[in-house]
Amino acid sequence: MALKATIFKAEIQIADMDRGHYADYALTLARHPSETDERMMVRLLAFALHADPALVFGKGLCVDDEPDLWQKDLTGVIERWIDVGQPDERWVRKACGRAREVVVLAYGRALEVWWSGVRAKLERQAGLHVIELGREQTAELARMAERTMRLQFTIQEGQVLITNGRDSVVVEPCRLLGV
Repeated sequence: MALKATIFKAEIQIADMDRGHYADYALTLARHPSETDERMMVRLLAFALHADPALVFGKGLCVDDEPDLWQKDLTGVIERWIDVGQPDERWVRKACGRAREVVVLAYGRALEVWWSGVRAKLERQAGLHVIELGREQTAELARMAERTMRLQFTIQEGQVLITNGRDSVVVEPCRLLGV
């Protein structure tokens, strides 16, 4: 019997001073049985960093041709494709051919090894942004995971403050590739 996804509810408030985006979102996240709290929370961070009413979560780890998040225009054209983790460079190149902008939020053990292996192949891709997240920061973020969450994301000068009213985490994304 296949294991079912665990459902998480997140009410998030975003104050993105860098983009001038201030909004509240009620989100439902399905955590695949093989997905960790850390990965799920990085997906939530990715949403906050690129928040838009048209941004939606993909179907998850079990679907090969969808990103973790994506944003389409009214005609169905993929405006933004977002993946988290350390995706295969062929997958990223394919995404660059399908979307106007591709964002990879890279994190985890062996990140330096992954980046050194894919960097030369990805540097030529137009519209690609690769952002590194620190291991300690994503581990702290994972500890904030709860089945029902109320989180505030304050984004200023590239730095993200995430709080749930009890705990706070500061994440400093580091751009590896892209403007």
